[in-house]
Amino acid sequence: MANPRARQRAIAIGVMPEENGDPLAELKELLRTAGVATAGELIQHRARPDPDRYLGRGKLRELKQALGARGANLVACDDELLPRQERNLETALGVPVIDRTAVILDIFADHAQSAEGKLQVELAQLEYNLARMRGLWTHLERLGAGIGTRGPGESQIETDRRLARDRIATLRRRLSGLERNRGLMRSAREEASLPAIALAGYTNAGKSTLLNALTGAGIGVGERLFHTLDPTTRAYTHNGRRYLITDTVGFIRKLPHQLVEAFKATLEETAHADLLVHVVDAAEPAERRAESIAAVDTVLEEIGGGGTPRVLAYNKVDLLNDDERRELLIGESDAVAISAQTGEGTGELLDWIEAAFEERLEPVELLVPYSAGGRLSELHRIAGDLERDDRPEGVLVKARIPTALSHRFAEFAVNGDEAEGRGRDGDRGPG
Repeated sequence: MANPRARQRAIAIGVMPEENGDPLAELKELLRTAGVATAGELIQHRARPDPDRYLGRGKLRELKQALGARGANLVACDDELLPRQERNLETALGVPVIDRTAVILDIFADHAQSAEGKLQVELAQLEYNLARMRGLWTHLERLGAGIGTRGPGESQIETDRRLARDRIATLRRRLSGLERNRGLMRSAREEASLPAIALAGYTNAGKSTLLNALTGAGIGVGERLFHTLDPTTRAYTHNGRRYLITDTVGFIRKLPHQLVEAFKATLEETAHADLLVHVVDAAEPAERRAESIAAVDTVLEEIGGGGTPRVLAYNKVDLLNDDERRELLIGESDAVAISAQTGEGTGELLDWIEAAFEERLEPVELLVPYSAGGRLSELHRIAGDLERDDRPEGVLVKARIPTALSHRFAEFAVNGDEAEGRGRDGDRGPG
């Protein structure tokens, strides 16, 4: 299979029942991110692709002519090709053929920074290529030669497949161990009881820029798809309460299944969040915006995050005119307009996040003895701002804490009559 990282000129192709807008826009953007120039495009309108050649015979001849006329040396397909479709297309056209999955995998391999991210990419690449090994290694499909290969032996392709399966098993074991480590870190964060927020959204919607704006994280951003692959978690404080917020890998339309599987450990950070901030590129045309939102919703359902409470954050409003801004939020009750670049609207977003968590808080009144100072610190960490009154027997505290954590402080709970009596008797304060 050709390496799409090489500087090449591609014809983008797709099969769809009917044309709607610019149906190959995402594929062309993927190619641009991978360093491939788009020399032209070809769309065939039919209910489903040809099972053997993807395109019909007439369109295939048209595509071959376009390759010569446009000086293109590569064909990029908007769908994931079956191995036989890929082989038959390459045979008929005489140029390498890649599908959107191959392009995405190449971009992932280029952008992965962490050890886990690189393992996840390698796993996805091996699983993708395993079914295509016959096409890749036909010239090696012969019995091995040399010591240890005489007798029945095994063909080179069988050797390669066995080695690939062994490597896949090894990668899965290593990723499983890393997933357990992440689970332990997540448990520690849950024990700290900090509200957890995940930034989800279509790739290049501005999630990393928003994380920087809210936390000062300083992580790299770029105008390219899948700029961020490895999740980044940072903390911020708003009105005395501390929050954790995680930037995750961006989604796209038709995200290949093996990528969802390979990156499940990363994507599950989204599924385990208390609240999702779904970042949407407000500068996109309304139709593409709707498609992007639907694509993200589909992936969230697949990874188990479909039921997580969320708010829509329409980003990049600094690129809109006044009329477009007014129309943006019409009919949107759970949405806010922001610009992560300029900071506009981010205060409102923080208030919305705070309000979403406030609904899940329970008011408590506690008398914490001075001997239990550590528990008071824990309460400060969980509740943020709280009302306190120092009494001879301890600190009388009024706070709002998550209902699920109220049992931790049940031993210090006081009812209204007790608190009022202690208030009359303890005006002098400690000592």
